[in-house]
Amino acid sequence: MTYRTKGVCSNEIFIDVQGGVINEVKFSNGCQGNLQGISQLAKGRKVDEIIPLISGIKCGMRGTSCPDQLAIALRELEKK
Repeated sequence: MTYRTKGVCSNEIFIDVQGGVINEVKFSNGCQGNLQGISQLAKGRKVDEIIPLISGIKCGMRGTSCPDQLAIALRELEKK
């Protein structure tokens, strides 16, 4: 799945999920060190485990963040 982010520095998140488990997450643009860390922490974990951990995180004065956008993307993926 490719998710177009809203309101953050990264503009896309590429997500590979199989059987409810996250195999890979890659962000396009944004703070690469932090985003690589988030990606590694999510890898191998269940989608429903990650969503509550990162939902609602804000970046500065923004109402969202890259981790929050990942949670939104994962929720969308669960609906499919």
